[in-house]
Amino acid sequence: MTAYVITVPGTFLTDVPDAVRDELARRLRRQDPARSDLREVEELGLLTVNEDGTFCLRLEVEAADRSRAEGDALRIAASALAESGLAEKDAPLGPAVVTGIDTAG
Repeated sequence: MTAYVITVPGTFLTDVPDAVRDELARRLRRQDPARSDLREVEELGLLTVNEDGTFCLRLEVEAADRSRAEGDALRIAASALAESGLAEKDAPLGPAVVTGIDTAG
């Protein structure tokens, strides 16, 4: 297995309170690349939200290949959003992109 850092973009189409953002980050904490050996991403946040409501999730996923890593990251992100009380229509996700790879594991 290879560890991938995946960036998942999205947009909050409604106002999302800080408490919901905190809950989302808590649910994704296991996937936080800052806790990994992928040093170059350590300064990037797990969840970055811009003033216009767009956001990026940066997740670490172990998978056999890039395609599976991107698919897993999208499923993890969608599940965390739903479990945090955000409907898919209120926080649609864009395509996942690999932004880091650690093949040394």
